[in-house]
Amino acid sequence: MALSLCPWVALVVLVVLVQGGLGTAFTKVISVENGGPWGDWGDAEFCPDNTYATGFQLKVEPHKGFFRDDTALNGIRLLCSTGMATANEGPRGSWSYPLSCGRSQHLVSFRLRVEAPRGLWDDTAANNLDVTCSDGTVLEGQGGPAGVWGNWSDSCPFGWGICGLQTRVEPPQRGGDDTGLNDVKFFCCT
Repeated sequence: MALSLCPWVALVVLVVLVQGGLGTAFTKVISVENGGPWGDWGDAEFCPDNTYATGFQLKVEPHKGFFRDDTALNGIRLLCSTGMATANEGPRGSWSYPLSCGRSQHLVSFRLRVEAPRGLWDDTAANNLDVTCSDGTVLEGQGGPAGVWGNWSDSCPFGWGICGLQTRVEPPQRGGDDTGLNDVKFFCCT
């Protein structure tokens, strides 16, 4: 009898590990192809267990002028049905007004506005973020105007929602050209 339980115990342990512990399960990552090239991916951050992101805020440095170093988008904060999740962020800027989906709706896809590398000119990389709610409403971010919008990401599967994020941020360059946030991935949860 004890030997027949071993495969079942191993299966349960494997399922718990794949699902990220005993909390919220995620199996789909959504991303876009136009993210900036600089910086490192930070740790993933998630909404509290069994909750979805229902809105977001952007941390943005406003345009500083022709001969100043601009960074534009520096952070993204998910507003969850309870609590919030903020991944790795740059040091500049301030948080925008929160944008949220309607009642009982959650975030399911996104697109990113990114300025391509400009050589000797000032680079900003990611400038803005738009997201789609589960009812189709588009929430337009209040980020910077530079760059172009990329394609929309895949959507989370029906009945799932965005529950976490991971950001790629360039650390301050100490006299070099700073960019701040370059790219983001979102996690879909069941």
